[in-house]
Amino acid sequence: MSFTMLFSLIGCAGKAEDAPADKGSDFNKEGLPIVAAPVTLDVLTVRWGNMGDTFKSNKWLQDLEKESNVKINWQVMSSNDWGEQKSIMLASGTLPDIILGDNVFSDSDIVNNLTYFLPLDDYIDEYMPNLKAALLETPEMKKISTFPDGKMYSLPARLPSRPMTTMQPVINKAWLERLGLDIPSNIEDLYNVFKAFKEKDPNQNGKADEIPFSGSVDISMDFLNPFGITDLNGNSMMLKEGDPIFYPASNEYKEGLKWAHKLYSEGLIDQELFTQDNTMSTAKQQNPDAALIGFSNQWIPDAVFGKWKDEYATIPSIAGPDGNRYQTGDPVGLSLRRNELLITTSSKHPEVAARWADQFYTNEASIQNFWGAIGTVIQKNDDGTYALMSPPEGTSADAWYWEQSLRDFGPKYVNPSFEKNIILDEKTGDGLKLVIDKLSNEYVTEPFPNVMYSAEEFQELPTLTTDIDSYVKTTRAQWITKGNIDEEWDAYIKQLNAMGLERLVEIRTDAYERYLDVK
Repeated sequence: MSFTMLFSLIGCAGKAEDAPADKGSDFNKEGLPIVAAPVTLDVLTVRWGNMGDTFKSNKWLQDLEKESNVKINWQVMSSNDWGEQKSIMLASGTLPDIILGDNVFSDSDIVNNLTYFLPLDDYIDEYMPNLKAALLETPEMKKISTFPDGKMYSLPARLPSRPMTTMQPVINKAWLERLGLDIPSNIEDLYNVFKAFKEKDPNQNGKADEIPFSGSVDISMDFLNPFGITDLNGNSMMLKEGDPIFYPASNEYKEGLKWAHKLYSEGLIDQELFTQDNTMSTAKQQNPDAALIGFSNQWIPDAVFGKWKDEYATIPSIAGPDGNRYQTGDPVGLSLRRNELLITTSSKHPEVAARWADQFYTNEASIQNFWGAIGTVIQKNDDGTYALMSPPEGTSADAWYWEQSLRDFGPKYVNPSFEKNIILDEKTGDGLKLVIDKLSNEYVTEPFPNVMYSAEEFQELPTLTTDIDSYVKTTRAQWITKGNIDEEWDAYIKQLNAMGLERLVEIRTDAYERYLDVK
């Protein structure tokens, strides 16, 4: 049934009446319409869960259809069952004209099926002046989108109004005030604050139920930021003096775990940290009777702590043993994405698809495809600024944006200088994150970038990472809960090497060097 449903979606119903894209009379290389006679393109995108296809009502998308003469047959899949449908599609080799959104196909999906996707460098050069200008202005977009063979098979995005920092330190300021404590500045201060949180009943319920630091499944690497550990892409890699290193084999990591063990052994870290899932952790964060959690690392505090959210505040990054502060993030901003649009070799109108995609790479198009259309979600003011309207009663701003736009997915480019014209509510959501970002963005370290791997490397990586990552995670839990890291460290390093650590680092370093070589 899934097979039948999928291919009914990717059928060409209605296309028989479309005129071909004739580069002579019907196809216009510049301006609108893109074609004189209507052309229909099948565009596949995947939405989270039951989010649906309400984004299609976005007025900018509807106007583009009219002005370009390019009709879009949207094929909207749910992430709930996309995994099975994706396998069917890739096995069949029958794809729609355009794939939109980086959650449709992963890097490995694309690299292992390159014959299904067009290299886009020539199309960008000939038909995509908006994107071409963006790549010159923000060369990192080309770096992250260039495949190991030196070609671009997918198009990037630069999202608007994104911060530099990821998860920042968040503390219960109400507890600090009740106990007469200052905001902790370094790990010694933080230890003393944790001791007071544990022992002095700051939630005032007469119970010793306060948990200075909590989490789920594993300790957050953001908690180890004071030791110089920053891991933006979750692959245990970071740059140290410009060189890629596997930080779970570093002295900084070792010292960070020794500190975490000290806290755990004194009951200052949740004793259920490694055994509870996200549901259990959330229940503690939103405990109905009293706030229980003292400190964590979060995107913004108001989305986590339920009725207690007003007790929490983001604070600057905590200084480590060397006196320096380190923050996970990216100095160029967390705005860059790849694989946001692919044109398939199944398309009969690739030049039309390229020109259609290029319409998304303007400032106004991008903000309307990230938040919603001007006049619906965005108010364009006479002074050249753009203000986000308030969502309808009973709807959160974020949910409204997802309903009204492509949001995180699809091609976009907002010029960095244009962002000063965007007015956000500083009390919540995207606007709040930009405000608290200022507390720690000067401490953001350069991350190991989101590099691209070859098909051969993708064949090796799973074998290496499955064993190595599992071993690292298991020993991390043991060392934090039981200690003995100094006694067991040499044997740990020996075992990592036996599992192929040198080869893993070699693969990632090769990919990093290719990334640096992209011009």
